[in-house]
Amino acid sequence: MNLVAQPVRLSTLASGFEAAFKARLHWSAEADAAIEERVAAILADVQLRGDAAVLEYTSRFDGLEAASMQALELTQAELKAAFEGLPEAQRAALQAAAARVRSYHEAQKKACGESWSYRDADGSLLGQKVTPLDRVGIYVPGGKAAYPSSVLMNAIPAHVAGVGEIIMVVPTPRGDKNPLVLAAAYVAGVTRVFTIGGAQAVAALAYGTVTVPAVDKITGPGNAYVAAAKRRVFGTVGIDMIAGPSEILVLADGSTPAEWVAMDLFSQAEHDELAQSILLCPDAAYIDAVQAAIDRLLPSMPRAAIIAKSLNDRGALIQTRSMEEACEISNRIAPEHLEVSTRDPQRWEPLLKHAGAIFLGAYTSESLGDYCAGPNHVLPTSGTARFSSPLGVYDFQKRSSLIEVSQAGAQVLGPVAAELAYGEGLQAHARAAELRLNDVPPMRGAA
Repeated sequence: MNLVAQPVRLSTLASGFEAAFKARLHWSAEADAAIEERVAAILADVQLRGDAAVLEYTSRFDGLEAASMQALELTQAELKAAFEGLPEAQRAALQAAAARVRSYHEAQKKACGESWSYRDADGSLLGQKVTPLDRVGIYVPGGKAAYPSSVLMNAIPAHVAGVGEIIMVVPTPRGDKNPLVLAAAYVAGVTRVFTIGGAQAVAALAYGTVTVPAVDKITGPGNAYVAAAKRRVFGTVGIDMIAGPSEILVLADGSTPAEWVAMDLFSQAEHDELAQSILLCPDAAYIDAVQAAIDRLLPSMPRAAIIAKSLNDRGALIQTRSMEEACEISNRIAPEHLEVSTRDPQRWEPLLKHAGAIFLGAYTSESLGDYCAGPNHVLPTSGTARFSSPLGVYDFQKRSSLIEVSQAGAQVLGPVAAELAYGEGLQAHARAAELRLNDVPPMRGAA
């Protein structure tokens, strides 16, 4: 098969750029009506019938027959055996990646995940108490591909945060278990693992069954059914985000070898046909070189068909007037992964406001962040980096305000609170504050 991958070629100098640019970016994150209807039915059924419904859907969708849910739970001994059965190189890589991910998230916890308090001039204590969630569920995709890296990225920050129980669900179609995924669960300290997936797994985690414990929050990516299920159970449990197709945006000044950039574009395109890969560069000759590298390298890719469709349908090579303009366009896109592949990336980083993760310099391929750099690879997609953040320790914690008002502080704050409460017509609020004053005033409006 003679595959061709030609991302659309655009230029900000062209009169029709804005319309073509918006058309290329468009992607609807809304699940279609059929998916929403089926997911709603599955969630309701699992909520009603529990384990029996999960077993039925696991048989129907994954071709995995089991007499009970206990048969779908993996023991810690099985996870350990999977780890010990890996080739030495894989064991070492898994442990090295886990160590870096853990180190990063431990630093993150120290920076933003600790309780704090202070006393004001009146001796009142004010602060914030940070506590971990009791139990979380992590969804790890299975089926088309296996993602041990997703296990590390979801479980390790939860573990660092101090979560008491980490419940992992992973589909294993026809009972095919990936040893690397199970080994990652062992290394990351997952508490329990169930070989279930899809909307039924999300429902089991959200509502609980006789066998699967209900969790406080569900994290991790999945297909359209998983995304729709997470959207529907939000409120009963917390969720991290609704993930869309993977994205990469490369800002290039022409100094990086064209083959490197072409392969970086491939690295997202190979995820699935809806993934998006975009290059922004002011050098037209360099864009030509990247296209030539795409043509040259594509036939050697095992997932060439997926890459070609992704680049043809959603990819773009965009010539800009300048690097400054490229940064402006990048902020409009707010990509999941942003590579700054330039001679002096520190020059451009201050101009970049919106991105899930920013990879600085030609040697910082996005793939290093996916696996072992340390920061989390669960990132906001579809422009949501404008208001969302990567998965982190903070997603597995909650915050309680601490307030301890001293007697002296009550004399200062009481009149303020009472005045505002009377203004809102809430007499009891006002009197509760006034009763703590040394000289209790008469009730307003009293005869």
